[in-house]
Amino acid sequence: MADRPPAATKTRSFPRVEFTDSEAGALEFPSSRSRTYNYFKPAKLRATVYEDVTVDVQPDPDRHLTQGWIYGFGNGPGGYPKEWTTAKSSNWHAFLDPNEEWEQTIYRNNSAVVRQVSLCLENAKRADAYDHWNSAWSRFISRNLGAWMHAENGIALHVFTSIQRSCPSNMINNAVAINAAHKMRFAQDLALFNLDLSESHLEFDGAAHKEVWQDAAEWQPVRKVVEELTATGDWAELLFATNVVFEQLVGQLFRSELVMQIAAKNGDYITPTIVGTGENDYNRDLSYSRVLFQMLTRDEEFSAENKELFDGWLAKWVPRCLEAANSLQPIWSQPADKVRTFAESLSSAKEKFSQLLGEIGLDVPKELNQ
Repeated sequence: MADRPPAATKTRSFPRVEFTDSEAGALEFPSSRSRTYNYFKPAKLRATVYEDVTVDVQPDPDRHLTQGWIYGFGNGPGGYPKEWTTAKSSNWHAFLDPNEEWEQTIYRNNSAVVRQVSLCLENAKRADAYDHWNSAWSRFISRNLGAWMHAENGIALHVFTSIQRSCPSNMINNAVAINAAHKMRFAQDLALFNLDLSESHLEFDGAAHKEVWQDAAEWQPVRKVVEELTATGDWAELLFATNVVFEQLVGQLFRSELVMQIAAKNGDYITPTIVGTGENDYNRDLSYSRVLFQMLTRDEEFSAENKELFDGWLAKWVPRCLEAANSLQPIWSQPADKVRTFAESLSSAKEKFSQLLGEIGLDVPKELNQ
């Protein structure tokens, strides 16, 4: 029988391998070569709880494999546009809050302050502490501390609350949101204090603050600056103008250099306790603001540009805040017992402001001495 010819080899077809650059390891990004479990470098040897719950929680196309923002506004840009401020940073994510505030700590810290204020007010009512106030001091508190409550409330609602979504990193947004919570709580503490005084046996006009804030000549420049702050669109300028300029030249001038200095001499130990909580809040908020603007003035790429920008902001806001500060001069003469002059208080505020600018890396503006 003749041999059969060998069968032809059957050719099999396989799908052709095509690389789309979507497979694991194909793209290069800041952490692509990292052999650790974190996508960031902790400030210390190990990451803190604050860093674990804040750093890189907010997705950013510049730092992660996902390309493009996964969400955006209906008629606007996606995610967190860097163009929402004229300040520039080579790495906005380098900012870490020195206070390490996050959800748990903000509740814990504020609850401690609320307990402190509540106990202070309860003890004051129990001891009839308000009965020792003279009429001049009672009028000073009803008019001026009540008026300052409006400044705190306006800044809380229309400055920090409005910009806490605008910052380009979750860490900055957290710090600004907590700043808003501090201001709101302090404004409410002042409102509760005003209510307690209105219900006491003291001769106290609990509604005087409304007229003072709206019509009193000495408070109108302060009100004007607060309203101008709320109309500022650039979130970094708003943060700079408020925490670096306004709070130094007006806020601390009133709270620390006046109320905290003269209250005890007028037989009042309640007001310094309450106002002191606001001062403590500001010290914490100033701490993160200082670190943020130091980061921008020391930026490897944009340092000179940021310093020039901040000098322009100082030239814009320092004269306005000095006008507001000088307009408050008449209230230094209202208490019966005066501890220090307005000139001494303003000089102290200017000195602290100059020191802060030096820490940030900025020159003292010529407007400060005019």
